[in-house]
Amino acid sequence: MNEKILVIGLGSILMQDEGIGVRAVEALESRYIIPDNIEIMDGGTSAMDLLQPLRNRKNVIIVDAINTGAEPGTTIRIENEDIPAFFQTKISNHQLALSDLLATLRLNHQDPENVVVLGLVPYHLENKLHLSEESIAKLNEMVEMILTELKLHGIELQLRDDPLPGFWEVRAEMEERQCA
Repeated sequence: MNEKILVIGLGSILMQDEGIGVRAVEALESRYIIPDNIEIMDGGTSAMDLLQPLRNRKNVIIVDAINTGAEPGTTIRIENEDIPAFFQTKISNHQLALSDLLATLRLNHQDPENVVVLGLVPYHLENKLHLSEESIAKLNEMVEMILTELKLHGIELQLRDDPLPGFWEVRAEMEERQCA
């Protein structure tokens, strides 16, 4: 299988662990060589802005902070029919907008063929640019979850010889130094 896969990180990097989706996708891109058949996107917090990028896609992986009522740090994987596309349950801080988006695409017969949402129940949602220590400790697990999804599509990424600095990672380090 060699189809193009869209990998989107959702979340507000301004709200500490709420940004885990963006930071996990950034870590993936910084550590691994991304082939042409994978598109990486920082989806931010407005899922409706993703209407065009998601339209008629075959495979989409969304990474986000997800509130399920489970213990903080719990990782979650849901796909296709299990994603509450018509507002049954609010599982993410962006779930409502993501649900609206998926419902709009479905009604127009333009929904992605396969959607997987990978998430982490956040530890802290404070007004801070950096992830909590607990979420930083889970970041590698989140990256591994993305790698596992890609392997299911027959794609194995190669590590970079020298990781690239992540934009948000650098900004968070700067904020932490200024606040110390």
